[in-house]
Amino acid sequence: MVNREFYISAYWAERKRFLAHLKQSSELRQRYWKASAMYLLRRLLWSFGFFPIFIAFWVPLIMSGFNPVILLNDAMPVFQAFLDSTPQMQQHRLETLALAWFSIGVFFLIFDFVLTPFRSPFQYEADVHMRAWEQLQLAERVPDEEEPALAGGTDEISEARDSQSSEADNRSQLSDSPQGVDESDSGTTEPTPPKNVT
Repeated sequence: MVNREFYISAYWAERKRFLAHLKQSSELRQRYWKASAMYLLRRLLWSFGFFPIFIAFWVPLIMSGFNPVILLNDAMPVFQAFLDSTPQMQQHRLETLALAWFSIGVFFLIFDFVLTPFRSPFQYEADVHMRAWEQLQLAERVPDEEEPALAGGTDEISEARDSQSSEADNRSQLSDSPQGVDESDSGTTEPTPPKNVT
């Protein structure tokens, strides 16, 4: 548990140090501003350009049963009524359309920010660096875990060698001892032959 907490703290400390080093690079700062500008422009075009226009045509098309003729027949009286109305009514309808367009754009903009958040070049470079750092730490940790097993194996090998050497010493001592045994030292005596009586 302690090793895991130490590993996590070392991970975030290394990531923070590398991000501070990356922020000193002018090239990455230029990439950051360019990427953020392109991201914001893309989100604005999708939210305020595509979705409101798509909804403005898609919903009436659904209401007309996907029949363009019925759609045009229903739209012409509305346009004619707009042209025949007073300037105050035309302004009111235009403000209503602008408010609807803005509300739809803001809704899809927030929704798009949540679904596709901005990925900073600094974070991307930090992720690449930390993956390499994790592999390096794993490669350094594996030999440390194998050392106890290797130490146990070397102990067994040394014990076996010691036993073999002790057996060889015993055998050498037996081979150096005298082969014959004195009769006085032995517990049995040879029988004497009987004397001939003449």
